[in-house]
Amino acid sequence: MGCVEEMDYEILLKNTSFKECREFVTSNFKEVYKVKPGYRMFEVYLIGVPPVMIGVDGDHVIFPYTKPCYGTFLLRIRGEEAIAALREGGGV
Repeated sequence: MGCVEEMDYEILLKNTSFKECREFVTSNFKEVYKVKPGYRMFEVYLIGVPPVMIGVDGDHVIFPYTKPCYGTFLLRIRGEEAIAALREGGGV
């Protein structure tokens, strides 16, 4: 994988908070994983207020992504490998 910005992604929430991302993920997705800040996915380390919630929707991963100077976004990206890692115990 490469830089998140170079991937095909959908923005579900923009200019949001970690709390809003966590609530959105837990309210809208059945398969949810808790990870610690610093969890690596798509060659980036996730930051946030613990726990960082990651949702799975089919073959897509939903997670908060913070871009310095631009804020926090909730993204939806295709990620079979990331999902496999989460299912194999990559979460908290």
